[in-house]
Amino acid sequence: MVNLKTPRDIEAMKAAGKLSAQVLREVGNAIRPGISTLELDQIAESFIRTHGGVPAFKGYGGFPASICASVNDEIVHGIPSADVILHEGDIISIDTGAVVDSWVGDNAWTYPVGKVSDEKARLLAVGEACLYAGIAQAKPGNRLGDIGFAVQRTAEDGGMSVVRDYVGHGIGHVMHEEPNVPNYGKQHRGLLLKPGMVLAIEPMINAGTHKTLRGSDGWLVKTRDGKPSVHFEKTVAITERGPVIITIEPNHPKPL
Repeated sequence: MVNLKTPRDIEAMKAAGKLSAQVLREVGNAIRPGISTLELDQIAESFIRTHGGVPAFKGYGGFPASICASVNDEIVHGIPSADVILHEGDIISIDTGAVVDSWVGDNAWTYPVGKVSDEKARLLAVGEACLYAGIAQAKPGNRLGDIGFAVQRTAEDGGMSVVRDYVGHGIGHVMHEEPNVPNYGKQHRGLLLKPGMVLAIEPMINAGTHKTLRGSDGWLVKTRDGKPSVHFEKTVAITERGPVIITIEPNHPKPL
């Protein structure tokens, strides 16, 4: 069952969204060659707690950290570690979120570590474009397939592939609610989008094959061919006037 939110609910969700966006930016600003993903996780947890929130990821389904940190060919769900050190030319996806007043915010961004290859730079640009193409379709009267179609078309027009094994989701008082939000699909197909739906739209885009491989820890997901992957995500409310990004810092010129 899809849980529709009232305008008051959506307004209340903005506190969790704002903090989630702030912590994502805080971690992004700390990314540099030589830092470990465990250090990035510590920055995230400290920031969330000192700003009145609770890490949404820590303990969720047994996940041990406040961020997912996925490097290069890692798609999602990388567990932070002191042994994972970032190097010039890497890319890293940071997925994190915060709970404020029982509402959850969820967002992700993929960052370059110093100067990256042309292939990775192109992948980053296409992945970001996929996110905004999907968000633009999150409006009343459209269907879930319109979101997925826009993401898939943008990715494939850019020479990239769309992960199919992992999808976006509804969100509210818990991290994952119905419906699933695939990043592929056909126009005008699937669930009708209505005001009050709140979705985590999160394209996962690969430079090579869309096929995935699960790591031995039961969490990490990698590309099967070892080529790089990017992940971009925002929490988005569907309103009468169109999509409203919840995970946003007010007045920031380019919201993450």
